[in-house]
Formats: sequence, C-alpha cells, structure tokens
Amino acid sequence: MKIVVIGGSGLIGSKVVAILGEQGHDTVAASPKSGVNTLTGAGLAEALDGADVVVDVSNSPSFADADVLEFFETSTRNLLSAEAAAGVRHHVALSIVGADRIPDSGYMRAKVAQEKLIAASAIAWSVVRATQFHEFVQGIVDSATVDDTAHLAPVLIQPIAADDVAAAVAEVAVGTPTNSVVEVGGPEQFRLDELGRATLAARHDTREVVSDPAAPYFGAVLAERSLVPADGARLADTRLEDWRARSAQVS
Repeated sequence: MKIVVIGGSGLIGSKVVAILGEQGHDTVAASPKSGVNTLTGAGLAEALDGADVVVDVSNSPSFADADVLEFFETSTRNLLSAEAAAGVRHHVALSIVGADRIPDSGYMRAKVAQEKLIAASAIAWSVVRATQFHEFVQGIVDSATVDDTAHLAPVLIQPIAADDVAAAVAEVAVGTPTNSVVEVGGPEQFRLDELGRATLAARHDTREVVSDPAAPYFGAVLAERSLVPADGARLADTRLEDWRARSAQVS
C-alpha cells in the first residue's frame, strides 16, 4: 500500500519510513524539505495522490503556546481536507501519553486539539500516544536547570526508545483503523528526579538534581501519574540500560 509519512525526515518519521519500506510498502517521506508543507497546503495534493494511509509525526517549529496551537490545528485541518479529497482510508497521528492530563502545558493543549480534529473527521483514524523518549530525557534535565541545579518532580515516568515508538506507529499504520487512542510506553517506570540523577551520572555530569514536587515540566506542574500510560498500554522491550549501551556504541 502507499503510505505517506508527514514529518518523514524527523527522528520518528525517518524510522517509520525505513520500517515500512523494508516491509515492501510504497512509502513517501513528506516534509517541507521535500516540498510538502502542511501549514500552507503546498505539495499536499501531489504527495497524497493514490495514498492509502497517512501517518502524521510532524512537529511545530516553535513551541510557544500560540504558535504550537496554530501549527497543529492548521496543519491537521489542511491534512485531513487533502486526505478526504485523495480518498485516504486511514489517518494515523503520533501524540503524547498524558496530553489530556496536563492542561497547564500549551503544547499538550495543542496536541489535544489535534486529536479532537482527527476524531471529528470522516476519515478512519488511529492516534498513538507515546510516553517520553529516552532520547529526550537529557533535554528535560537541561530545561529544568538553573545555575547548575536541576529541579525535577519526584513523579513517575515510563520512557520509551524512539525505535520502539516508530515500530508501534508503523504497526498501527498497516493495521485496521482503531478509531481510538493506542498508548505505548517503555518497560520500566522511574521517578523523574531519580532518572535525572542517573542520566547526569551516566554522562559524568556534576550538576545537582533537587527533588521538587512543584517543579514545572515544560511549564506544567505534574501529578503522580501524568507521564505514565494507563493499564492495558502496549509496552516496548527496550530497557533504559540497554538503550544507553546501544547509544554509546553508535556514538
């Protein structure tokens, strides 16, 4: 089948494209780099011509609250409209576990708005919500750091490897539309503050991590289970220790 991956040159998109290509699907990596712009609609009709499935793993170039909401609403509307015109049978989008439980975050509100547009469309759909990626834990610590001290909340987190996210998205893309949310997460739970300390220790980083229940997570205060999936989620196999070992070999 023909599968168009919006955001196909990014971290997850490039992996999804590779997986689907290896399975023998006619896979198109669509992004502004390839002349496909979901904000303006440029190149969409041509990219979606003959497509059976569209996978949207695109992301906003700006994370400012107004910008990210504008991106996901405009991009999703344009994409769904082009899909309807092209006769696309399945729309798959990547979202975030806990998006509907962290309303203080502008980014999470934007992802919820995106999900609502998808669910309200006439096109069969599946939304894959993933937990935070192993690859981004360092960035979380960095964003929480002021004067060599990172303030992190002692709440649960269940990170997942980007490879496993891509595999889950690809599996959903070639399956029957669920018309629902599918949650995926890693095999292990940690406390966010403890994970931050372990991440710094693994890199021989001397910054201090302070456990702070009120510490914001990209602007939002977290509850105990804001970042972990519900019971029944699909759990990947890659443990954090194994991911670190594999990443060290690659680098």
